[in-house]
Amino acid sequence: MATTLEMDLEDVLVTSAKSGLGVHTILPAVIDRIPPPKGEPLAPLRARLVDSWYDETRGVVCLVQVVDGLIKENDRISAFSLGPSESFSVQEVGVLCPYQMRTGRLLTGQVGYVIAGMRSTRQALMGDTLFHHHKGGGEAAEAAMPSPLPGFEKAKSMLFASIYPLDTQDFDSLELAVNKLTLNDASVTVQREGSNTSLGSGLRCGFLGLLHMEVFNQRLRDEFGTAVLLTSPTVPYKIVQPLEGGREGEVSERIIQTLADWPDPATTLNYRDLRIEEPVVEVTVLTPVKCLGAITTCLKERRGVQEDIKYLDDENVVLIYRLPWQEVVTDLHDVVKNVSAGYASLNFREAGYASDDLVKVELALNGEEVDALSFVCHRAKAEREGRRVALKLKNVIDRQNFEINIQAKVGRKIVARERVAPYRKDVLVTKSGKNVGGGDVTRKKKLLEKQKQGKKRAKMVGKVSLSQEAFWAVISKD
Repeated sequence: MATTLEMDLEDVLVTSAKSGLGVHTILPAVIDRIPPPKGEPLAPLRARLVDSWYDETRGVVCLVQVVDGLIKENDRISAFSLGPSESFSVQEVGVLCPYQMRTGRLLTGQVGYVIAGMRSTRQALMGDTLFHHHKGGGEAAEAAMPSPLPGFEKAKSMLFASIYPLDTQDFDSLELAVNKLTLNDASVTVQREGSNTSLGSGLRCGFLGLLHMEVFNQRLRDEFGTAVLLTSPTVPYKIVQPLEGGREGEVSERIIQTLADWPDPATTLNYRDLRIEEPVVEVTVLTPVKCLGAITTCLKERRGVQEDIKYLDDENVVLIYRLPWQEVVTDLHDVVKNVSAGYASLNFREAGYASDDLVKVELALNGEEVDALSFVCHRAKAEREGRRVALKLKNVIDRQNFEINIQAKVGRKIVARERVAPYRKDVLVTKSGKNVGGGDVTRKKKLLEKQKQGKKRAKMVGKVSLSQEAFWAVISKD
């Protein structure tokens, strides 16, 4: 443990909560090792927003650390992320011990709660700086703003997925449930989107990661009883292209969050000059030495590049790799746990963007592209992944009264094709159970041709119903 955390053994306290051994040394060690808060009691207010949660009767409750100055009830405060134009009146101030005890004010160095009439946690972002609002407004208010506390950065969505109701008529109920959930989770971004298939209207949501997405989906089911279709997750991509009419070397950048905005090679000017970049992360894997070979192979298959390897002792090793974020969010955590029998642990951090030869694999049902099923992968894997997904879709899409053609395309090239056969009725048998017989053979041909035309009309009008298994076919690598 000391090796993993890079600690000095002399700094480790020998304690046991069960037997009481060394418990009396903990609080003195906290006082000795943790420095006291530093701040200016007479300076303008600067309070760091540590956390926030939504109370149904009081609104947003903020947990703050007062760095400079003081905050008291009836003060008018603003947040740096919102600017001086939006202000709130402090209704209640107190400390947590552990229940809420109202004190009326918080001094420099204290940590407590503040209720200021905020209506959503989107107005109370973690790490933001609170300060006293200047009554004059305008330029005078901006000039009176103190410098913000360091370390604040808005949460960026690292993963995007679309949520659709099972019944298109339940969209309003789904939107209401999502809006209620986001009152407590300001890191989720939500916007409406429509599907070109029978999925109808849905919501495009941005999450911090795969676990965040799974918890959000589970809360929709458990707290609101909302059954939904969750599409395969995608990551934001950066499109870099030469600036039209600009000087040599000047480029324009834009971030796309949905594959519907992916540049089309057939219609995009100077497509070959485009550079597509994807987010990458630095992955740290702590694993037993006996699982080193299997995990290394797993990381390399996902386009991982080794940066470092550290042997902690004879039994454990730390691997540091750079991997595309898209390869991590699909199933990397589960694979690492499986190949190591649960002994390996995985952690990651953002490492910017990197360019690669990426292509969009489009999935089409009866010639109609389904953005919710399309995905992005490396060009070398496009044909193999297209065949895999098309075959899995064939096995999970329910048969209809009309034929379903599944195609996987890269640009204009079809890399895979599967067919779901329709239900067939024997039209050569009459209602009485007797076969159509006698007379000219054209009589049978007429009935078969009539059936053929009927199925053709059904194929043109009918919509393919998709289940959650269809989207899991894109995510799962099994």
